[in-house]
Amino acid sequence: MTPLKIPNRTARHLWLSAHGLGDTPTGLLDTAALIHSLGFVQLDTIQVVSRAHHHILWSRNQNYREPMLDHLLARDRAVFEHFTHDASVLPMEMLPMWQRQFRRMKDKVSRSSWYGKHLDPRDLSQIKKRIADEGPLSTHDFDTRVEGKREMWKRPPHKIGLDYLWYAGELATCHRDGFTKYYDLAERVFPAHLHQQEVPDRDQIDWLCHSALERIGFGTLGEIRKFWDATDVREVSDWAVRHAPTLVPVEIQSADGAWTKSLACPAIESRLATLTQPTSRLRILNPFDPAIRDRTRLKRLFGFDYTVEMFVPAAKRQWGYYVYPLLEGDRFVGRIEAKADRASDKLTVQNLWWEPGVRPSKQRMQKLDGELTRLARLAKVNTLVWHTP
Repeated sequence: MTPLKIPNRTARHLWLSAHGLGDTPTGLLDTAALIHSLGFVQLDTIQVVSRAHHHILWSRNQNYREPMLDHLLARDRAVFEHFTHDASVLPMEMLPMWQRQFRRMKDKVSRSSWYGKHLDPRDLSQIKKRIADEGPLSTHDFDTRVEGKREMWKRPPHKIGLDYLWYAGELATCHRDGFTKYYDLAERVFPAHLHQQEVPDRDQIDWLCHSALERIGFGTLGEIRKFWDATDVREVSDWAVRHAPTLVPVEIQSADGAWTKSLACPAIESRLATLTQPTSRLRILNPFDPAIRDRTRLKRLFGFDYTVEMFVPAAKRQWGYYVYPLLEGDRFVGRIEAKADRASDKLTVQNLWWEPGVRPSKQRMQKLDGELTRLARLAKVNTLVWHTP
């Protein structure tokens, strides 16, 4: 089949549409449906304005507020937490297709030198017995200590055990208090009809690959694999061979004019036929937003060179600790450093950088000011302060 050629600007529109960033972020909010359409939402501990998971959902619908995700997890059992490329929240209905990932992560953790040599079956049994008898517990309910010299990477035995049992799917996140995770037995959190459902491994692999491609619209085999990070290279290659008749070969034009061979979902032509221009609204995206998570792909599609620097020593940072990309229409126009202080009721803009060739016109600045005001509401602060150099 002759590959379908998709010009760069069309590819950008497809990408933004597939990630829920093509439309104005307003209207009726269905948080569970939003998570389902994205596939997963990455969890992160860092709170500069609002934690990543809340910000990602807010970017798609600005009626979202922080407690809503907690309600889906603890009250409705509509989502569960586990590991994709990182700790994430996923729709509960996907649980039967996640059984392999529980096993994969259990094996991976068991083989790691960091966890493997510190795991003690007696500790694991004791942790599960306490939770079975006492109900959901957090790491603060245990008192084991790090032995030997204290180092940043070391964890007390109970923390290692809790992590291992959570990765293995034997414990599940029951609820959170702030960002503190409470663990319970998986069978007391996961609905029985989903938890006990058995799906052959090949069917799980097929589902993971198909659902990844449906959510990104187009991608290389590597990008399809990395979406969930729950399959290996060989499994994805085998899937592509088995399903070749239904997959659409495409060539995607990069921002620099080069072309990349990829695969597209079966409905790609209908998506192209109904594709509309993305909203011209200026948006502040989270550094862990799924649309920009793959920095190499981001640069290839949008020509935007973006790196997170929170783990880079301050003296070596080019931009700042926590810098947000600015999306306007179908291009990234800049980046901004801002921080919320809930105690003083302020959102402070610390730095603002525009991309080369982008002019800070009055209209663009008004758009940015409006978006910052809306972001402040998510953080529950009322005053916007500019402290840019």
